[in-house]
Amino acid sequence: MLVLLPPSEGKASSGRGAPLKPETLSLPGLGAAREAVLDELVELCAADEDKAREVLGLSEGLRGEVAKNTELRTAGARPAGEIYTGVLYDALGLASLDAAAKRRAARSLLVFSGLWGAVRVTDRIPSYRCSMGVRLPGLGALGAHWRTPMASVLPEAAGDGLVLDLRSAAYAAAWKPKGEVAGRTASVRVLHAPTRKVVSHFNKATKGRIVRSLLTAGIAPKGPAELVEALRDLGYVVEEQAPARAKAGATAWTLDVLVDEVH
Repeated sequence: MLVLLPPSEGKASSGRGAPLKPETLSLPGLGAAREAVLDELVELCAADEDKAREVLGLSEGLRGEVAKNTELRTAGARPAGEIYTGVLYDALGLASLDAAAKRRAARSLLVFSGLWGAVRVTDRIPSYRCSMGVRLPGLGALGAHWRTPMASVLPEAAGDGLVLDLRSAAYAAAWKPKGEVAGRTASVRVLHAPTRKVVSHFNKATKGRIVRSLLTAGIAPKGPAELVEALRDLGYVVEEQAPARAKAGATAWTLDVLVDEVH
């Protein structure tokens, strides 16, 4: 099973560990594309703080994020699972998983990123600020920048099992499963049951809880149908939308998880 996650806007500090070693990151086929984004982002932030804030969409109160980006090559690095914070990652609670569940997380979780493309939760990265919606002056829109390298790297990373897609729209734009991989991909929405609407907090927290439930139980469904059954066994209310028969194997499944409240 491969689980695709969005990053978080808020991130923990880099700490005092050894600095980034780009060559050690997972998915080495993304290396050249990573270096291109890293080079331009550091140069932009070092050269013109105001322009960098504008490009990155940062308010005056987040001016310090620009300075942080200038030090990406020298700042301490920590496992990505410790860098990403926020509602989804709080609910996922990687640090409190038992040893077996942590090993499953290291194998199956892939966090998408405007800067790194995608990383494992064990990959050591510094804290940064650069969303997938950013358009860098030299490289252009990052979603488009990542599309070509992702198309060659991600199908191999997906292996032959389920792809559980929990990304937000901006990050989903960087890689869309196609063909046979799409047929075993399930994209999940979380809906507030009384209103049938997506509510940000419900959406993020429940996605984190779903991943934690699967990791803790040691469940690795082979395909979307098995995922639906597993989630129902874990107590979730799920409505599935399988692809039309004519498109089977070419279109991802859509699963709606209905929640009344989040604890």
